[in-house]
Amino acid sequence: MDKRNLLYVGAAAAAGLAGVGAAWLKHEPQKLTTAQTNTAQDALWAMSFDTPDGQPQPMNSFRGKPLLLNFWATWCPPCVEELPLLDTFYQEQKAKGWQVLGLAVDQPSAVRKWLQAKPLSFPVGMAGLGGTELSKSLGNLAGSLPFTAVFGGSGALLHRKTGKVSSEDLAQWIKLK
Repeated sequence: MDKRNLLYVGAAAAAGLAGVGAAWLKHEPQKLTTAQTNTAQDALWAMSFDTPDGQPQPMNSFRGKPLLLNFWATWCPPCVEELPLLDTFYQEQKAKGWQVLGLAVDQPSAVRKWLQAKPLSFPVGMAGLGGTELSKSLGNLAGSLPFTAVFGGSGALLHRKTGKVSSEDLAQWIKLK
């Protein structure tokens, strides 16, 4: 490659990075206010989701114990990568009062098919595309998956994470109760 082509490639790369940086600054999510978070929490606890087999799963039934609420989809690689870790967490911590609910932002048929191949021990609710808006109201302002919200036994939102959950995250969240 001669110097002229190298200069063009460098200029193109710099322009691309500048564009990405400008877009990131323009769309950087703002933090939710306490009032917005409280309103979202109240709305969440009043909701009900269908299970993959069509049975109602009222959110209010999860109140009173800590809850790890995970938004996921079958088409999201980091989501399906973290589900075995969340399932192990649930199996190890349910006797200590922890609950896990997976809200699938997906088509019911895809979720049913996925769960037949890879069953989970914890309940799954069908949030559909409305799950993206719900996760945004809880602090996932980019609307990306996976997204996890941790609630205390009182129903208060204690922590939230956008991106794949790690063992370290779970170890820290256990202490929040």
